[in-house]
Formats: sequence, C-alpha cells, structure tokens
Amino acid sequence: MLKYIAKRLAALIPVIMGVTLLVFIIMQLAPGNPARIILGELATPEQVAELEEEMGLNKPLLVRYFQYMLNFLRGDMGVSYFKSTSVVDEVMSRFPHTAKLAGVAAALTILMSIPIGMLAAVKQNTLFDSASLVVTLLGISMPVFWLGLLLIILFSVKLNLLPTGGADSWASYIMPAFCLAFSNMSTMARTTRSSLLETIRQDYIRTARAKGQSESKIVFFHALKNALLPVVTYCGVEFGLLMGGIVTVETIFSIHGLGNLILTAIRTKDVTLITGCAVFLAVAFMTVLLLVDILYAYIDPRIRMRYSKKS
Repeated sequence: MLKYIAKRLAALIPVIMGVTLLVFIIMQLAPGNPARIILGELATPEQVAELEEEMGLNKPLLVRYFQYMLNFLRGDMGVSYFKSTSVVDEVMSRFPHTAKLAGVAAALTILMSIPIGMLAAVKQNTLFDSASLVVTLLGISMPVFWLGLLLIILFSVKLNLLPTGGADSWASYIMPAFCLAFSNMSTMARTTRSSLLETIRQDYIRTARAKGQSESKIVFFHALKNALLPVVTYCGVEFGLLMGGIVTVETIFSIHGLGNLILTAIRTKDVTLITGCAVFLAVAFMTVLLLVDILYAYIDPRIRMRYSKKS
C-alpha cells in the first residue's frame, strides 16, 4: 500500500508540469499584454517595454516556463503581477472559502443522491422511480448560474431568509452549496441506482433472500457495500466538477475564493497567479483521487489484498 501511495504521489510531478505548461501556452495565445494592462492605455511603448523587461515578459515562452519551474522546485510560485503579493499567500488566503463551499456541496450531494438512488433502485418502475428520474434530469439540464439567481430572488429578495452572498457565516454557504450539489447530485443518484440494480440481481443476493433475510438487511448489509465502488469513483470525479462550477457560483454569490481569484487573474492576464491556482487545484484533485483509491481498499477486501501483495 505504501509503495502504491508513493507511486501516485510521484505521478503528481508530470501532472504539475503539464498543467503549468498548458497555462503558459494558453495565456501566451490569449490576447492582451499584462504590462499594458497594468500601466493602462496611456502608457508609452517605452514604458511598456521597460515593465516587460522588469517582469521577464520579453523572454521566450520556454525560457519563462523553465524559470518558473526552477523557482517552483524551491517553493517559490512567484509574485502576482497586479497585487504584487506572493501567489502562495493569495491562494492560501482564498482557499478556506473554496474548501468550505466544496465540502458543504459534496456533503449535500452525498446526502441527497445516495438515498434517492437507493430508493429508486428498490422501488424500480414505480412512481418514485419516475419522479426521481424527472428530478435528476432537471438537475443535469439546469444551468448553475440560472439556479443561483432563482435562489437569490426567492430566499434572499422575496423571503429574506438567507444572505445574497459573501462568506460571513455558514448561512452564506447554503445557496451556493445547493447550486453545486443539485447538478452533481443528479448524476450520482442515477449512478447509485444503476449500480445497486446490478448488484441486487447477483446470485448471492438471491441466496440471502432464500435464507429468509429481510429486504432492508439485504440492501444495506449485502448489496450497498458492493454497489458503492462506482459511486465512490464518481465522488472523486465530482470534486473536479465542483472545482469547475465553483468559478461561476463564487462569482454569483460574491464569495472571495479560488474561483473568484482565477476569474480576476484571467481578466488581468496575471499568468503567475493563474498558474499557482491551477497547480493548487490540480494537486488537490489528484489528492482526492488518491484518497478514493485508498478508500477502495477498505470497501472491497479483494482490492486490499491486491494492494498488500504489491507492497
């Protein structure tokens, strides 16, 4: 197991290199000049050229990339062009808000989707199964920004129950977390239903029924554990989906997290800040996937034995 974890951690190196190189190439192709954006439209070409030289923007792309990677290996992720502060400090100051939002959204997704998927599988082809299908299709097709605006109008403007935005209290996270959870919950609920339906048709489930065990015990103690593997897989992938949707949600609800920071950095073409945020999110996503793989071993003893043999 330890050897496997070490291999997965070593796999972060090419991921980080690929993410940083991709960001550098995209920002190079994007229109706009960071030096011109900083100085304004009234700046002279001489002033722009001087700032470019000071910031190292006049160097070739690959030279700037390798220089960034050398500094990164020393723990230096650079300084933000616009804020003139350390990228690490900027990211770490925003990350707690994003982590809270992603954590609450993931918890809501699991709490809503797994029970709905289980009941839809147990009550297959019933009214509840059809209703859950309608709800899940609605969640998949409904844009996050539109749902967010509807929630603000209803619960903040009309009912005055929840704040319109910010991150001052846990109540501020209810609406944005629900926006993220509702769309992801739909796919996870259908995944849970399909996996559980496939599991309860297995021979050992029929054997358990033949022994006279109750249906609830069969579902919770025999079928659910084996049906959780694809659900756990989707939970890991869902973290990446949450990170993608957080940019929109944080903008709508005025939450100063990583998503809002990335959007601001893109507008100002702050390459170092964008790269730092992208690397941080990539490492966080890979770490979650590693935890999912480790969780596999505790759910399925066969996987645990295979890990033990490898280590």
